[in-house]
Amino acid sequence: MTWDPQQYARFSGQRLRPALDLIARIPAEYPRTVVDLGCGTGNVTRILRERWPRAGITGVDGSPQMLTEARKLESNIAWEQIDVAAWSPPEKFDLVFSNAALHWLDDHPALFVRLCAKVAAGGVLAVQMPRNFGAPSHTLIHELAASPAWRDALAGLLRAQPVLAPEAYYRLLAPVARTLDIWETEYLQVLEGNNPVAEWTKGTWLAPLLNALAPPARAAFEAEYRRRVAQAYPRQPDGKTLFPFRRLFIVAGL
Repeated sequence: MTWDPQQYARFSGQRLRPALDLIARIPAEYPRTVVDLGCGTGNVTRILRERWPRAGITGVDGSPQMLTEARKLESNIAWEQIDVAAWSPPEKFDLVFSNAALHWLDDHPALFVRLCAKVAAGGVLAVQMPRNFGAPSHTLIHELAASPAWRDALAGLLRAQPVLAPEAYYRLLAPVARTLDIWETEYLQVLEGNNPVAEWTKGTWLAPLLNALAPPARAAFEAEYRRRVAQAYPRQPDGKTLFPFRRLFIVAGL
């Protein structure tokens, strides 16, 4: 899939806050090796570098577009273009970190077992994932893609449950974790601009569906989605749009 770093960065402040909240809860004081899975343009990876300046930091992402942006600003990080689904290095890391990336991957029971196996003894697995898929911003994408006009082209791209319930991750991790901290936060995001929720999803969950369509069909699909999502998230009297967004956090000491 082709990512648009500029579109994704339009809401960089709101996207950064959950990463900072996750980093604040990581108990590792002096990790020697840190990997950021799904690092994107490296904004969060650079914060990991600031937090642990003596650690060896690796940023992993499957998008060449995102990594091109990452490499522009930071040379003291090892950037690796690898699909996170295929990431399987021979070494283990003191901190395996992933912010807003693992919801793109399937089979989380197998995925989290594999990630835990890449954490060194005494290390930490720290993960943040969106869990907003029951909100109109996301259900409208699903409904539109599954409708008769679009299902032949798009139904195969739909994923019913990208992220499990918090208790499912507890059951996965409790048998192997020394310590386990799982929580959810719903951020009331105050967005500006014209139809900003449509602009938000265009940089993330909507992107693979738009990429799968030819230009005329892509424009028609996006226009209909924008119409529906604008109704679901109307502007407030002050001109701003409220976008509640839930995220799931996991910090496991192994």
